[in-house]
Amino acid sequence: MKPYIYITRKLPEYVIAPLQKEFEVEMWNQEDAPVPRDTLLSKAEKASALLTMLSDKVDQELLQNAASLKVVANLAVGYDNIDLEAARKNGVTITNTPDVLTETTADLTFALLMATARRIVEADRYIKEGKWKSWSPLLLAGMDIHHKTLGIVGMGSIGEAVARRAKGFNMDVLYHNRSRKPEAEQSVGVRYASFDELLAQSDFVVVLAPLTKETEGMFQEDQFNKMKESAIFINAARGPIVNETALEKALKMGEIAGAGLDVFETEPVNKEHPLLQLNQVVAIPHIGSSSKETRHAMMALCVENIFSVLKGDQPKTAVK
Repeated sequence: MKPYIYITRKLPEYVIAPLQKEFEVEMWNQEDAPVPRDTLLSKAEKASALLTMLSDKVDQELLQNAASLKVVANLAVGYDNIDLEAARKNGVTITNTPDVLTETTADLTFALLMATARRIVEADRYIKEGKWKSWSPLLLAGMDIHHKTLGIVGMGSIGEAVARRAKGFNMDVLYHNRSRKPEAEQSVGVRYASFDELLAQSDFVVVLAPLTKETEGMFQEDQFNKMKESAIFINAARGPIVNETALEKALKMGEIAGAGLDVFETEPVNKEHPLLQLNQVVAIPHIGSSSKETRHAMMALCVENIFSVLKGDQPKTAVK
């Protein structure tokens, strides 16, 4: 009997074709809707491999009832949706998709920063709604990016890639990380700062840290109070790192000038979400790595990892 693989979101047929040649493969048939929890639990019970999305909770309940499960290939660099300890106890290998999405996510992060600073979305809406009647010296005036200070919270590979882009704008780049990165300091020209120092000095604060017990709720009222009133906050990491109520208050009270958000505490968000009602917020639907080239590369890496584990080899990108 062939090993059974369950894929929790509809992927292009050519991506999964190599798996179909050697394994029994079943795929959730809705591209834009998550697999229901009860369906995932049922499929996992007989699966040798799962190809999952960030929205799929791979927890102790699932893992302890998946006796045949050998590998979970997560279509993301992050894996906060997976209980790693439970996976280890049950002998399940977890893989992710680092590196292939670094430059694409950095592109999007810097685009979000620029769109927020220069009020691009607001200006697009303004002209399309027929509000543009004449030229005015301060019409939709935004904030310069060049020669400003960028503070990066979380200096992993994506953080370094964003820093390289910032240097092209002659920005001074600070970073805060749980450990210093001397090589990045030398090669990219970034400077380590304490968290409070970074908040106080930065014109743009960009969050690129993973979601961990240490980073969850990292941004509260106190942190926004320490930022410049002219500062712009960008979150391209994970929503729960930020207390959204505190962020909303900071924006409404003028404690910071704007925010660009690719992620939210609970996703997807309803159009009535309080942050979406604010003109100084640019919001996008968690599309940091969403270029066709990168998403296809991520899918291919998941397939490669599944193949390796089911064939008894070491996967390319196992989560340690």
